[in-house]
Amino acid sequence: MRTQAALYGSADPDLELSWSEAELPQTERTKHVHGLHPYLGKFIPQLVETFLYRYFRPGDCILDPFAGSGTTLVEANAFGAHSLGCDISAFNCLLARVKMTAYSPARVELALKTALEAARLAGPASPEEASEWLRHWYAPQALGELLAYRTAIEELDDPAWDAARIVLSRAARSARLTTHFDLDFPPAPVREPYHCYKHRRTCRPVEEAAKFLRRYTADTGARLRKFAPLRTGCQALVLHDDARTVEFPLEPTGVITSPPYPGVIDYHEQHRYAFELLGLAERGANEIGAVANGKGRAAEEAYVRDMVAALGNAGRQLALGAPVIVVVSDGRGLYRERIVPRAGLEVEETVTRHVNRRTGRRAGEFYEQILVCRSA
Repeated sequence: MRTQAALYGSADPDLELSWSEAELPQTERTKHVHGLHPYLGKFIPQLVETFLYRYFRPGDCILDPFAGSGTTLVEANAFGAHSLGCDISAFNCLLARVKMTAYSPARVELALKTALEAARLAGPASPEEASEWLRHWYAPQALGELLAYRTAIEELDDPAWDAARIVLSRAARSARLTTHFDLDFPPAPVREPYHCYKHRRTCRPVEEAAKFLRRYTADTGARLRKFAPLRTGCQALVLHDDARTVEFPLEPTGVITSPPYPGVIDYHEQHRYAFELLGLAERGANEIGAVANGKGRAAEEAYVRDMVAALGNAGRQLALGAPVIVVVSDGRGLYRERIVPRAGLEVEETVTRHVNRRTGRRAGEFYEQILVCRSA
């Protein structure tokens, strides 16, 4: 077994935050509702949990101004704290709300199974009225099955309807005409057999969606059931709003967040299928660090201004001295040198963690900085 010195070399990471794959396998990183839907760019729940215990107490109110898939909100609730989340992506807000809603798991499971059976009995719908994007990315049968399910879930009441929309989105992600190993940002539809790096054999493009709808109906019910006994009665609010200007309806005790990085992930396009199928409101032009802006100097300056506005807006709504935990990959030194001081925050400590758990074609390792700040 490699020693810590051999593993980390001259770096000095926080060992409580630097887990190996064996210590923290993917099943634990995507436990219960954290695995309801794939989401590129989220931080792991164990990281949030550690900082909750270090800097907060049950009964506090934790803010994440870039809520993403809702990791901070879920862990804050299990910890016994209230939470606020804000995100510019309507899909992110939908996913976070589904994770945070207090369900009767048995009722939701029954509703999801009923909708699945209704879609099966109805048979595939005609894809003719679907958008051009959907017809481009799906085989006719797969698209017809997705559309039939979308019609079937319209009969459901909230909150089962929201849960069903996540099932539909997750099935749509898997049923696209793409390779099995490139589900994040496939460049173009694949319509012929191909060599699959994931399965190490020749695979064919997906032509149906029903099997994914069945699989994710069962998985969604199971995940909601697993989280139910961990859920507390603490309040959790998800706001579809702009972090630069939003007024929070509760007074946060502190912040735990992982902000977007400039020019790395398009948070609308990674879930394009959901926006197309669910008719969600689009605010991609308001993303901070949007991929379309590139990574040049002008884009960097715009990113700095926007992050100063977002963190400054959060900071002015915090009590003096409140902890602000910012998980960043700050190779350019934008946060410590330019963003944090201008946002009215003071860096108390910089923590380094070793990230070496990635799997698949994005496997690798790197060091990540976490800025522990205080509102000033």
